[in-house]
Amino acid sequence: MSNYHTPVMLNECIEGLDIRPDGTYVDVTFGGGGHSREILKQLNEAGKLLAFDQDADARQNIIDDERFIFIDQNFRYLKNFCRLHNAIPVDGILADLGVSSYQFDQAERGFSIRFDAELDMRMDQSATLTAKEVVNNYSEADLHRIFGMYGEIQNAKSLAKTIVTARLSAPIVTVADLKNVIAPRIPRGKENKYLAQVFQALRIEVNQELEALKDFLIQSAAVLNTGGRLVVMSYHSLEDRLVKNFIAKGKFSGEVEKDLYGNENKPFEPVSRGAITASPDEISKNNRARSAKLRIAVKK
Repeated sequence: MSNYHTPVMLNECIEGLDIRPDGTYVDVTFGGGGHSREILKQLNEAGKLLAFDQDADARQNIIDDERFIFIDQNFRYLKNFCRLHNAIPVDGILADLGVSSYQFDQAERGFSIRFDAELDMRMDQSATLTAKEVVNNYSEADLHRIFGMYGEIQNAKSLAKTIVTARLSAPIVTVADLKNVIAPRIPRGKENKYLAQVFQALRIEVNQELEALKDFLIQSAAVLNTGGRLVVMSYHSLEDRLVKNFIAKGKFSGEVEKDLYGNENKPFEPVSRGAITASPDEISKNNRARSAKLRIAVKK
């Protein structure tokens, strides 16, 4: 498991769940199972843990424990599968968003700028849409939108035009193909950051990550018990903004809605003031912790 993925802020996540030994918990991003194993340590025989992961590779880490149920689905189907397993309401939900270290290190998956491979980027390997499809078949306007919204790239419009022009001559199939095509658009001295933004934008589109996160957050409010905890760790501003707004307002934009009596219509109260970040010591040992933001909320 340690080779698969080193959990970020593991202790903070487990403390944030405020685990009851006989409670029901959900780890919606199972991955290497690091968080799940720690949760199980806190549960007695009456406790239960459901774990979601859409990546087939995560199945190699399934835990042999009667209290553990593995669900090979995207967490956007949280409510349906909790209901299927007679697990509503639950006492805590943990989400460690983004791509695992293992997925980045599997060259053939096409997530990383470090390796040359076919442009794939699917978290669910049974899905049909790949990064290659996006790059070669999306319109210039759609590419402009994706790079601007999901990558927050300043020259998104000229980047989209460059890709559309290049693919007229030959399809853009591999990571190296894409890097070569967009090289003229990359600001000097910012190569790695720019490429990371491009890859982030494509990955979010391929996996519909922000839509899935919205679905998950809305359903978490319906699935959690009163007093239950929502613990979410994100690694870029787009995800963190959605989580922050939903906890603060019960919606993803605009102001908090109020009922006829002036009471705020929002399901959660934040437990921590602002986001929790990793310690300098943890960051020195695990570079992925550098960008992590952890938010904890309690169901009202």
